[in-house]
Amino acid sequence: MAQKEIFSSGFVAVLTMIGVAVGLGNVWRFPYMMGEYGGSAFLVVYLLFTLLLGIPAMTAEWSLGRKTRKGPIGALSKVWGQTWGRRIGGLLVFTMVVSTSYYIVVIGNIAFTATYSVIAGFSDSTLQEFDTQFANGWLQYGYALGVLGFALFVLHRGLHKGIEAVSRLFVPFFALVILYLVVNALFLPGAPEKFAAFLQPDFSVLEAEHIFAALGQAFFSLGLAGTIMVIYGSYIEPGQNLARAAGMTALGDVGAAFLASLFIVPTILVFNLDLAQGPTLIFSTLPKLFSVMPGGRILGSGFLLALSLIAFLSAIGALEAIVGSISEEMQIDTARSRVIFAILVIEAAVMLPSALNPEIVGTLDLIFGSAMQMFGSTIAVITVTWGLGRITTKLQIFGDHEAAWHDSYFAWLKWVVPVVMAAVLGGYVISNL
Repeated sequence: MAQKEIFSSGFVAVLTMIGVAVGLGNVWRFPYMMGEYGGSAFLVVYLLFTLLLGIPAMTAEWSLGRKTRKGPIGALSKVWGQTWGRRIGGLLVFTMVVSTSYYIVVIGNIAFTATYSVIAGFSDSTLQEFDTQFANGWLQYGYALGVLGFALFVLHRGLHKGIEAVSRLFVPFFALVILYLVVNALFLPGAPEKFAAFLQPDFSVLEAEHIFAALGQAFFSLGLAGTIMVIYGSYIEPGQNLARAAGMTALGDVGAAFLASLFIVPTILVFNLDLAQGPTLIFSTLPKLFSVMPGGRILGSGFLLALSLIAFLSAIGALEAIVGSISEEMQIDTARSRVIFAILVIEAAVMLPSALNPEIVGTLDLIFGSAMQMFGSTIAVITVTWGLGRITTKLQIFGDHEAAWHDSYFAWLKWVVPVVMAAVLGGYVISNL
């Protein structure tokens, strides 16, 4: 068996985690979730969930992966035994297979939109043709297959030559492009005032579904599902402080969400377009926006290209959680190549319904992108705090350094985080019965 790879440095590990965390969660998902689930009131709840629940859960998932040096199936099996560990771990990996299927379709949609923007641009004369081609499910499926194939090729190259290499390129490029777009957006007439008004929270509009959506967004955007961050945690070097790394990752993640909103929200409001478009916001509203705003072709092409690349990093993370978890259970040197080919076939089949019937993406996202991923992260937190125990968990998160508040942090992670997550998830399910 090949030796377990480790991230080449702590900085590269955090950079890779930020790339996974940002992805579509903060650029495709976050603005439309804000528009659909309470505006800035949703933002406040999301930030609180990220700080109080997301960061602790992230340290737990990394701890589980680093301690066991396994993906979700192997990690849960080590702690809870083969029978329950494999069953629950297998369920979490299945969840990732489904969520990755529609996620890759969306990335393919964005790649097509970016290509169209570069070649034809968006104008009154081209929007109708764009809508026609975008509605061609088989064309979009072809783009999704291209994304899937490229992502699996990166995984085939391994951690250093594949995952780390693309992360080093794509994350800085995305940051530069989004900063440039924000500057342009804020100079639009009336943009700062409209965004400031949008940021006035109205908590009276919040309902159980909004609270659940905010918690789901916090976990989705951080890549928390008991899968991706567990497998990536198994690649973290032993001496790295996980609490500090989680804080830096969350800061980059939230910063990207805010910057994306700082570009998308003011420009949509300035041109009197609809922010509450749901999952199709990028593909219905933004092309209209780019067709009327000054320099829209250049800005739109840059934005969509950057979004395609950063979203690709999340797809790599999701596929690595699947491939890594299954291949390490096979315990043969050729397992990874075989699993990569099998996942190519399986994902190609599973993502076909989302490509041909995009209306189901919103429903799938709520179930597998929010509920099941929250369930998976809850399982990981319980496994770490109850299975590994206080001493091991504290040593994994903080290292040898001892501080008085570390026991309080562990107590919060053990008692509060899973209870709140389970309560919000249960409340949402009950409210929809």
